[in-house]
Amino acid sequence: MPMGRMREPTYFILAALQDEPRHGYAIMARAEELSRGLVKLATGTLYAALDRLTGEGYLRVVNEEIVNGRARRYYALTDEGRAALVAEAERMAAAARVVTGGPQRRKATRTRGATA
Repeated sequence: MPMGRMREPTYFILAALQDEPRHGYAIMARAEELSRGLVKLATGTLYAALDRLTGEGYLRVVNEEIVNGRARRYYALTDEGRAALVAEAERMAAAARVVTGGPQRRKATRTRGATA
């Protein structure tokens, strides 16, 4: 099921899980680190997103343990979640090339320089 364009918090939640499974607090910390502080997830927002992403098949619970009387769930990307993350990264990279200098930008720059 294609996700379409991702909201930034969703992107960084998935990105936080690209290298290993993590529990909620570790996901929040890694997402903030990867986004260089731009994405700061509130606990309620994170767990609502984790439930949604699990329901949509992008994440799965890989472990659950009891810590201080509370359940701690560890989440991992599914193959579908990894594919959605990569697709969004590629979409953003293509959009960035419009500004930062893909082949079309270099051609336009040369054309403008020749007429100036």
